[in-house]
This record gives sequence, C-alpha cells and structure tokens, in this order.
Amino acid sequence: MPTRSENSSSRGRKPVQGVRKPAARKPSGRRASAGKRPTKGRKATTVRTMPAWMRWSVVACLTVVLTAGFYWFFIRPYAYRWKPCYGLKGYGVCLPCNYEVHGIDISHYQGDIDWPLLARQRAGEFPLRFIFLKATEGGDHGDETFRANFDSARAHGFVRGAYHYFIPRTDARRQADFFIRTVRLQKGDLPPVLDVETTQGRNKAELQRAVKTWLDRVESHYGVTPILYASYKFKMRYLNDSIFSRYPYWIAHYYVDSVRYDGPWHFWQHTDVGDVPGIRGDVDLNVFNGPMAELDSLCLR
Repeated sequence: MPTRSENSSSRGRKPVQGVRKPAARKPSGRRASAGKRPTKGRKATTVRTMPAWMRWSVVACLTVVLTAGFYWFFIRPYAYRWKPCYGLKGYGVCLPCNYEVHGIDISHYQGDIDWPLLARQRAGEFPLRFIFLKATEGGDHGDETFRANFDSARAHGFVRGAYHYFIPRTDARRQADFFIRTVRLQKGDLPPVLDVETTQGRNKAELQRAVKTWLDRVESHYGVTPILYASYKFKMRYLNDSIFSRYPYWIAHYYVDSVRYDGPWHFWQHTDVGDVPGIRGDVDLNVFNGPMAELDSLCLR
C-alpha cells in the first residue's frame, strides 16, 4: 500500500510521453541529372536537315527557270529592237536588208489610226507601200474597224489587201462565203488572204481539206489566186504539201535576219513589235519579196 508522500509526489508529475522515431526511408534509384524522363513506348526521333549543297542547287535551278521565263515572256519579244543594226533601222526595228517594198498589217487591235500621219512615214528612202487589213474571222465575226480602214487605206495611197482568220472547227465553205459577203475587192487590190495559225484539234489531213475548200471557193468568186499566210513552223508541219505550192506564200518568221524557208515566198512578216507613227502600240511589219512593179502585177486587174 503506497504511503502519503509517495502518492503526493506521483500526483504532481506529468506523464512522460514516448518519443517517435523517424521512419526509415528506403534508398531511391539514381535520377537523371537533366532532360525529360523518357515516356514509355515513345521512340526518339532524329531531325534531318537538307545538306547545304542541295539547298543551293534548288535555289540555282529556281533562279534559272524564273530568269528564262522572264526573258521569254517579257524581254525576247522586244530584244530585236535593241540588237546591233548593221543595215537600215526604221519603224522601231532593224529592217531586213535588200527589200525596197515595205508594209504593215492591221486589225481592230491597232485602234484609231491617224491616216494622214501614217501615209507620210518613211524608213530612209522606203515608205510604207501596202497594208493588209483583217476583215473576218470564222463564220460570223467581222472586224469592226475593217470597212472604215479599208476605205482610208485606198484614199491615202496604199496598196490594200484583206485577210480572213481561219477557224478550223467552223465549216470552211461557210467561212469563205462570209468573207465574200464582207469584202468587195477592186482593181488594184491585193488578192484575198487566208490566215491559218491553229489546228483546233484537226489532224493534218482534215486541216488541209478545210483550207483547200476555202481557197477554192474564194478563188472561184474573185477570179484570182488567194494568198496563204502561216508561220514558218506551222507551214512546215501542216501545210507543206504540193497542193498549196501554187498559192503566194506570206510567211510569218520573227527574230531572224533572213527567211529560212527554202520554197518560194512573196511576203515576209518579220516582226510584231513595229513602232510606226500614226498607230498607237505595236504593229506587224512586212516586206515584199520583189520590186514594186512585181507587187503591182500581183494585184487584181
């Protein structure tokens, strides 16, 4: 049994609480010192860059293509004006040598023409002597400036001619009849002209039959052999046949110093960027392959 003193001393003390020991931590694995932790299932990718030599090759190719395109569409059509001229320079270009009879061809694209000013133009000792005018196209389209310009050309002393722009997909006889109804040629005019520039999907044989139909119909009406107009390449590819050899040939052949066609020809359209006072903008320039007396003999009598 405890004594009083023992009870009193025990009653004045606070109970001693136990000291909690820190829980032991398990050592963790080594952590990466830098970078993201790899994601499970994702493969690392490698970024590859184009080698420097390849990048420069691409740039060089693009530069060549763009330069060539710029030259072809914007410089080449006018470069002939700037070439060294060793002969006569006139009407904005270097004129072909050894031709004395010069002329132009026009359509509504030339707009209003100052005929008195045009009639006074000369390149050295050579004035403009003849003019071809667009009259019709296809089976029903007439050039809106033809009648007025056709009359003005004659009134101002030019030897004049009329041409038809051929549409291969339109019936050839219909086109010929439309030209005949539109154009009334007179004594002293040049023979009618058929301008052929496209096939519109016709094969060579079909195109030749259509062209021959137009030529025959027009020749029968006017009583004179028509003139056939085509570029050098088009003529060689589609119309270089003996059935067309008797028609006077008007050749379109640009940016050359001389005609490279081996057969006979009468007119040469040598540029489409002529600069002639009296006409706003560019105009086609032509020469006749012979003296003025031969041009007169070609005209209607």
